[in-house]
Amino acid sequence: MAAPPKLSRFDLQIMEALWSGGPLSIREIQQSFPARGRPAYTTVQTMVYRLEAKGAVERVKKISNAHIFGPLISRDSTQRRLVDDLLGVFGGRAQPLMTHLIEAGKLSLGDIQEAEKTLRRLAKKQEGP
Repeated sequence: MAAPPKLSRFDLQIMEALWSGGPLSIREIQQSFPARGRPAYTTVQTMVYRLEAKGAVERVKKISNAHIFGPLISRDSTQRRLVDDLLGVFGGRAQPLMTHLIEAGKLSLGDIQEAEKTLRRLAKKQEGP
């Protein structure tokens, strides 16, 4: 499976609407933005068409004159790509990022315990039967 395309913050807001709301029309995507600062319909339309060209969304059906779009890429694969890109900024090292998250109060003891469980599970998987 190919890596998901690079997405801008605005692209991610559109994708979030599609991941959360299921297949939507451009008008429905536009309405998912907060009323204050909501982008124009034509702006959202242009961005959705660009996402379609990138292979991130597809037209799933047409109702009257409205095309309904659905995501072609998953939230999970997109998040993984973003995290990998972010780690690239740190030379692939997670420690500076982890330290920042802890100091900023964004990483709880529960988060760390879940990470430890995941590490133990992966270690067992690598050891094999």
